[in-house]
Amino acid sequence: MAKGKEVRVTVILECTNCVRKGVNKESTGISRYITQKNRHNTPSRLELRKFCRYCYKHMIHGEIKK
Repeated sequence: MAKGKEVRVTVILECTNCVRKGVNKESTGISRYITQKNRHNTPSRLELRKFCRYCYKHMIHGEIKK
């Protein structure tokens, strides 16, 4: 029996505000979080509001490709 793709996959979430502005002069990097998602329940890209330590506020973090 052949195994299919795994249902739970690890994804990386990146701050969309930091990426759009490039890297701010005040900030030293881009905020990233690692989490898991279920492919069957969430087939589209995941977006969550998380705290960005470079923007100093809650921003939308979107899924990126590895």
